[in-house]
Amino acid sequence: MQQFQINKSNLAETKIIESDDAEITIDTGEILVRIERFGFSANNITYAVAGETMAYWQFFKPAGPDGDGWGILPVWGFGEIIHSKVSELPIGERLFGYFPPSTHLVMKPQDIQSRRFYDGIAHRSQLPRGYNIYTRVASDPDYNKAGDEMHMLLYPLYLTSFSLWHFLKDNEWFGAEQIVLVSASSKTSIGLAYGLKSDAEAPEIVAITSPGNREFVNDLGVYDRCMTYDEMETNLQQKATVIVDMSGNSQFLGKMHTHLSDRMLKTVNVGLTHWENFGPNDQINKERSEFFFAPSQVQKSMKDWGAETFAKRSSDFLSSAMQKSSDWIDLKHLRGLEGLSEVYSDVLTGKQSPVQGLIVNVVD
Repeated sequence: MQQFQINKSNLAETKIIESDDAEITIDTGEILVRIERFGFSANNITYAVAGETMAYWQFFKPAGPDGDGWGILPVWGFGEIIHSKVSELPIGERLFGYFPPSTHLVMKPQDIQSRRFYDGIAHRSQLPRGYNIYTRVASDPDYNKAGDEMHMLLYPLYLTSFSLWHFLKDNEWFGAEQIVLVSASSKTSIGLAYGLKSDAEAPEIVAITSPGNREFVNDLGVYDRCMTYDEMETNLQQKATVIVDMSGNSQFLGKMHTHLSDRMLKTVNVGLTHWENFGPNDQINKERSEFFFAPSQVQKSMKDWGAETFAKRSSDFLSSAMQKSSDWIDLKHLRGLEGLSEVYSDVLTGKQSPVQGLIVNVVD
């Protein structure tokens, strides 16, 4: 078995640990899954930066004798059951869900249904249920293996985008005349812009991005206006505004709050693409800021609409958004966890191109 681990006190330091597959054992009621491949993006870095405060480090335990101080970064991908002590889940069945960047995972399926189950293993039992649900791929009537790569890369991002869209809509845009997306080249921002652009009731959509990504963001055709970070104080109109921040750049947010003053109605903090600039800032209006937790909005939408309607509306959005994204996204395949190690630093430091989508092939 191999597992990719990160030093929790120094996110730039990583290691791959190895152990004998024969040492992996499962008990009655458990399954052993071989992880096939998974997507990797700046979203995964957010899991690391918020690992302690949002309990992301708790989903998967570091293997090996020297695990103290090391964490496992969750990823989204596909796996295959290779050993089962659960009669309802046969060997060979494929699953989609939340996995560690590893070659194997022991799971304890509970609430097993025809299309899904959740992992009830003890150390995950108190964590958000939405992250513990696994789709049984063969039972999904809409499944198409040709879409695996886009699904594993964009599903978690665009589901967050969908949830953000309806969070803003449910709150009547907080009375905003413009919604400003900070780090507009991020895939979650693009997904949100797809939703807002399709909504006749949505306010103006404004993009803020880096000079290097400005042309790409403009060419997407989903933002009404686009500006770079250093143009904000000159070009951002001082009118009723909601900020959706994917950057986590506290210094820049402080400048925005000062620039907009009382016209900054709400800041929704989502991502940490500029996590190195994250920290306290007295210029930030904390009373009008809140961290967005997608699973909570998913639960609200399911309650408001009903589970079937939510599944249909979210599925339709995801399908449409992924189709649009296929026009610009450039998939790059990485070989094994060693391949992930080679590009991890670029993702961590924000050097990865926004058009690139990383797929880690764990199994050849």
